[in-house]
Amino acid sequence: MTKLESRDFRRLLLLALMILMLFCFIIFQFYNLQIIEGAKWEKQARAQHQFSVVEPYKRGRFIVTNELKEGHPGRETALVFDVKKCHLFIDPLSIPEEYREDIARKIEEHLSLDWKEKNFIRKQFDKKSRSRCLKMWVTEKEKKNLLSWWRPFARWKKIPSNALYFEEDYQRAHPYGKLLGSVLHTVRDDRDIETKKAVPTGGLELTCDAYLQGNPGKRLFLRSPGQALEEGLVVNHPEDGADIYLTIDHYIQAIAEEEIERAVKTVGAKSGWVVLMNPNNGEIYALAQYPFFDPSEYRTYYNDPKLLLATKVRAITDCFEPGSTMKPISVAIALMANHELMRQGKKPIFDPRDMIPVHDGHFPGRKNPIRDVGTHRYLNMYLAIQKSSNIYVAKLIQRVIGTLGEEWYRKQLEEVFGFGVPTKIELPSEGPGLLPSPAKTYESGQLQWSTPTPYSLSFGYNLLCNSIQLLRAYAVLINGGYCVQPTLIKKIVKKGQVIFDHSNQTFNQVFNPEISREIIYALKSVTKPGGGGLRADIPGYTEGGKPGTTEKVIKGTYSKKHHYSSFIGFTPASKPKFLLYVAIDEPEYRYMPGIGKTYFGGRCAAPTFRYIMEKTYKYLGIPPDDPHGFPTGHPGADPEKADWSEQVNILKQLYSDWNR
Repeated sequence: MTKLESRDFRRLLLLALMILMLFCFIIFQFYNLQIIEGAKWEKQARAQHQFSVVEPYKRGRFIVTNELKEGHPGRETALVFDVKKCHLFIDPLSIPEEYREDIARKIEEHLSLDWKEKNFIRKQFDKKSRSRCLKMWVTEKEKKNLLSWWRPFARWKKIPSNALYFEEDYQRAHPYGKLLGSVLHTVRDDRDIETKKAVPTGGLELTCDAYLQGNPGKRLFLRSPGQALEEGLVVNHPEDGADIYLTIDHYIQAIAEEEIERAVKTVGAKSGWVVLMNPNNGEIYALAQYPFFDPSEYRTYYNDPKLLLATKVRAITDCFEPGSTMKPISVAIALMANHELMRQGKKPIFDPRDMIPVHDGHFPGRKNPIRDVGTHRYLNMYLAIQKSSNIYVAKLIQRVIGTLGEEWYRKQLEEVFGFGVPTKIELPSEGPGLLPSPAKTYESGQLQWSTPTPYSLSFGYNLLCNSIQLLRAYAVLINGGYCVQPTLIKKIVKKGQVIFDHSNQTFNQVFNPEISREIIYALKSVTKPGGGGLRADIPGYTEGGKPGTTEKVIKGTYSKKHHYSSFIGFTPASKPKFLLYVAIDEPEYRYMPGIGKTYFGGRCAAPTFRYIMEKTYKYLGIPPDDPHGFPTGHPGADPEKADWSEQVNILKQLYSDWNR
């Protein structure tokens, strides 16, 4: 081999080696990019050419029916549901600067915007970002109109069509406005940042959130001038939430809201609320309060301290001293004591027909004597409930603790009637109330229970309860002794399957049904002549009930001018189907000629019971069960044949004979 050929061979070999090394380097880089770092670069490429949006789900609905109306087909009505809307986005980096002003102006023309929104939108075009939200909750009509302008404009100016795009979402809709607003509440406009799920503001939306929530899906889009955003690959399909069927009847709810508003305004009160419940199964047909809460304006309410109170469900958050509405419960406990003593082979503590002296209100441990509204000398159980005697019920409880002890008495209040025990109704922030205990002290170190405590408890002082707790206690009182669970939810349905059904609940009987019959018999006289709840009498129908008036504690002392007034009643009297509680918070302190002090529960709360039940009976088409019990002048009125007229006359004569 010549010297020249040897040199060429070395050059060729070197070149081959260099090419081989380059090829190996390329192979290594290819392996590194595709295998070792493949996921990293794939993710980066997708970020440049592909992006994902949340595929929204429908939150569960709140549904009511008109099943109470016999003979009519049950019709489902959604009080709350989701409506499909969109959020408007832009990709600022894809929009040339010379067109931003025109595009912003056109968006303002097509959408209903105020000056703050207009200023906000223009600023978003100058952000160094690939995605900026311009406007939330754009309607389908607004979207269609805006796209009809944008697509031709984008083609003309050679702007990527997906520089302006929409993300679908569902907005909570409340077609009935404020109806049941404080109970239902709503969800915030903005979603949770991490889960992309709705954030409830309170009410049933909060407590039932686990059922109402669905799971969002995922949709992929290409970031390309030629790729429209209306289509995309659904990677994960969304899952809708469950529907909540309420026990509420929306017609009765509307009646209740109308009447509580009228009552509060008539007596110049601070606020008021009503709860209508079935005492036999705990189903709540109406829960209304005034002032109202409109869920669609939730931001306004939460940002105004004056409106904030309306966001709470006062019937469960606010606790109060029940006052005279406690007296029938005290009498029932005395009747229970009779049964317990007879079981032990001992003599009962009293007979409901016995004449008991009530002119002396001195009791052990009390500095001041207990007084009645009015002066009575002798009363029996029926007259004592009719006249709302503090002294009579205190004497009965004195006999109870004298024979069975204070612990037995307190045990009945807690375990039978549920005082001091939360109802666990499906709403947040329930006030548990307070039932004093001999073994406990207050934060101040003072004992909760002292010698005079049982006497105060007997007529509704020294304990606290919320409205649902009192309804639960009265349900036990009038339904034959069954302890029911108050509820707002009838059933929960998801994908056509019932996952909860309240009708499957069973209830324990906690005392003799004979006690219920005695209490109902006594309470019927309260709404008749001679009773403090006469204004609750429903023309043509039978009912019973009890008003209550308590002084509120203002700056640590009971105020003579600030009251909590109430009325709790049931109808029909023989087999109650409706139990209604009316609360009036701080009615105006005034005296009206011919009426008297208007702040008493029998004067400001009792009429609302009558108005609500009159309209409810008319709506349900239930015929009168007391066809002769109408006011004088009505064609059907017959005082001699009216229900309870004979008993009213007997009580009137008996009271006259004993208290001349």
